[in-house]
Parts: sequence; structure tokens; C-alpha cells
Amino acid sequence: MTDTIRNSTVRPGSSEAWKDGKRYLWLIGLVVPSLAFVAAGLWALTGWGVWFWIGPIVVLGAVPAIDLFAGLDRSNPPDDAIEALEKDKYYRWITYLFLPIQYAGFLGAFYVIAKGAPFGLGELTTLDKIGLAATIGTIGGIGINTAHELGHKREANERWLSKIALAQSFYGHFYIEHNRGHHVRVATPEDPASSRLGENFYAFWPRTVIGSLKSAWSIEKKRYARKKTHPFHLGNDVLNAWLMSAVLFGAVVAWLGVGVLPYLVIQAVIGFSLLEVVNFMEHYGMLRQKVGTAERQRYERVDPSHSWNSNNIATNVLLYHLQRHSDHHANPTRRYQTLRDFEESPVLPTGYAGMIVLALVPPLFRKAMDQRVIDHFGGDISLANVQPSKREKYLARYPRPAAVLEAERIAREDAALAAAAAAADLEVLAARCPGCGYTYEVEVGNELEGFAAGTAWKDIPEDWCCPDCGVREKVDFVALSDTDKQGTA
Repeated sequence: MTDTIRNSTVRPGSSEAWKDGKRYLWLIGLVVPSLAFVAAGLWALTGWGVWFWIGPIVVLGAVPAIDLFAGLDRSNPPDDAIEALEKDKYYRWITYLFLPIQYAGFLGAFYVIAKGAPFGLGELTTLDKIGLAATIGTIGGIGINTAHELGHKREANERWLSKIALAQSFYGHFYIEHNRGHHVRVATPEDPASSRLGENFYAFWPRTVIGSLKSAWSIEKKRYARKKTHPFHLGNDVLNAWLMSAVLFGAVVAWLGVGVLPYLVIQAVIGFSLLEVVNFMEHYGMLRQKVGTAERQRYERVDPSHSWNSNNIATNVLLYHLQRHSDHHANPTRRYQTLRDFEESPVLPTGYAGMIVLALVPPLFRKAMDQRVIDHFGGDISLANVQPSKREKYLARYPRPAAVLEAERIAREDAALAAAAAAADLEVLAARCPGCGYTYEVEVGNELEGFAAGTAWKDIPEDWCCPDCGVREKVDFVALSDTDKQGTA
């Protein structure tokens, strides 16, 4: 676990001198699940229903503002401190504690929605109930980030805690699709969770919600097909996750009545939408290039250049370093406290919280991000993951650099020359000058040029020119098939 990463921003030092300056700041992550209790307390003190909306107010208002003033944090743990950090259970207990606070607030909030506030504090208006559901949904959305942290770990108990965190938002299939779908296809057109240049969040939302669901089911269906059985087993990680949500929702409805069902749906949709708007910004326009040839062609390996990052410290401690997304994709099982910043990672204009606000207003998001995508690819938009319906529009708006086009032309010529050279090593029976059409036939030769009948093409000197036009060299000649020879005759 003491690997050294090229181009990382690790400063010289050792574990003896280094200490985690954010060690106690990570506790700030527990503020979010506590917001349900903060809302109830402030409403009890003031009687103002606006406090029920504290979740969206904090995440979409307060945190983006704090990010603007709190500054950046590019500090990385030195290599020889990583193993000790990974083993320090203090950090994982912070993520474990998120869940009981999350569910205490969830159950308490729905009791208030159904029965009114205890101790005779009054009834909630419909708008108050929607606001409280929105706050619980915001907590659930951040809870999905906690589930994300836990779901990548090898320990079975943490994987089950991940599913429990996802149950509130009825998005348990994320557990399997993210780990075995998104991480495999990230930054490709095939990934429903990677957004495309020119795509707005409102177009991305149905594509990723439906696509991720299909992907998760397909992954588990294939897994059970390899076992030669149907996918309808409790071991199916989609079905057992959904079952947990169904039991949770059913228990709440049985306890508090069917009247809470609309608010359960509201908070669930807000929760998984918060996840998807973060997915939307994390890989916007990023595209892994294809390498290899023919049937062996595949996408290049994921590297730090394929994820948008941010070092805004406020959102980073709130989301357990989720913004150090490049290192996460390089090392998915690495714990949040050891994730590192990379110099080659593309950088967002602000933290994730502020980017969520921009994503909800597509013109502002495009203004902030499109040029960044273009610059990241050196002005060559053909290297980006572009929304197919907008591709021609973007190519017209951002013409490919002349230097890139010239480099491609030279590369094509070099490839043609290489192909011609390779062809020369084969048994060529006839070759034609592409300029004037002169054809050299091995069987006939060319006595005038000094090549007796039967002189093999590979024995013709490399600096030999076409005897008719004198312009084209041997390397330019095109090998002919028997059909081509008959056509010449």
C-alpha cells in the first residue's frame, strides 16, 4: 500500500513528521444527518416553517458560499503514512455513525409529518411537510455518498451498511451498478452515469436513472446465468437491496398511515437526484480514447485525467473526499482519508455543492464548463464525449486546431507508408503506380530498367522510381490482386 503515484502532489516527508490536519474536520460530515433535528429545534424556537427547508438551504446555499471563502486543500498524505491511515478505525467509525443519525432523523421526521409535532407544538402545513421531506431527501442523498464510501470496501459488514444507507432513497441497485458498471465503463458513451458535453442535467437524469437500473439488473442477471440459474434469488444484490427499501417503506406506512407515502416518494426522488447531479458533473465531457486494433480494440485504462476534481475544503470534508475523484477511480477500495490530489486532474471552478447549483441552471453550467472541456483536450473537441445530437453544432462552434488536423494528415501518410512497407515484405506479384498507372509485373519484369523477368518485388531497390512518370517511388506503389491485374489488362 506504499505505492508512489506519478505526478501526485505528495510533499516530501514521512509518517513520523506528518499528521492529518483534517482529522477532526471529518466530523463535520455528521452535521448533515443532524439537520432534521436542527430543523425541528429551530422551528420549535421560532415557529418559522422555513426551517423545515434547512437541508436544501445548507447544501445548496451555505456550503457553496463557505467553499468560496474557505479556500483549497491540496495536501496529500506521504506514501509511508497511507497504510497507518487506512488502518485507523477512527475514520471508518465516522462513516458508521452517519447511519443511526440518518435513520433517527428519518423516522422522527415522518412521525412529525404524520402526527404533528410532539408536546403540543402544532401541526405542519402541507408546505412545511414538503420542506421537511426535502430536507430528509437531502440527508438521504448525502447518505448515498456514505453508502458509496462503504460499498467499495472489502469487509462484508461495510457492504451491508452501504445497502442500509441506500434503502431510504430506494436506490439500492446503485451498490452493484456503481461498483461493477460505472467503474468499468466510466468516461465512455456506454456509461449511463457519465454525462456528455452539451448534455444538460434534465436530459441526463432520465438517461442515467433508467440506464443505471437496466445496467444493475443486467450485471446480476449475467452473474446468475454463469451459475446456470435464474436471477430471482435473495443473493441478487439488486433484489435484496430493493427488498430492504420495500420493508422500510412498508413499515413506515404501516406505522404512520398511507398519508406519508407521497412524502416518502418526494424524499427518495430528491435523494437519488442529488446523487445523479453529482454524477453529472464528475465526468462531464470526459472520454477515454480507444487503443489497439480491430477486434482487440478497447478503451484506454482510467487515469487521473478522466475525472473532474476539486480541492475546495468545505465540500471535501462534507463528502469524505469524494471530490478527489481521480484517485478514487484509480484505487476504488482506498479509504477516503487517504485519497490524494493529482496535478494532471482537470479541476472544477468550485466545489461540488456550488457545481450542483450551476448544474440546475444549464446555461450557467455550460458557460462554466464547456470551455474547460475544450481546453482539457487541447482544443480538439473530437476527443471529448459529446452529446450525439449536438456534435455538429459543437464542431462548428469549436473548430479543430489546424495543428491537430496537420498531425492527423501526417499520421495517415505515415500509416500508409508503413502499410506499403509491410505489403512489400509479402509476395507481391504486381504493383501499380498510383500516379500514372504504370504496372510492374514480376512475371514480366522490366528489362529496360534492368529487372529480368521473375525479379521479385521485394528485390526492387527502395529508391527506385516509376519508369513512366518518374515521380512516384516504390513505396508509393499499390500491390494488385489477380482481379486488379485482369482489369489492367
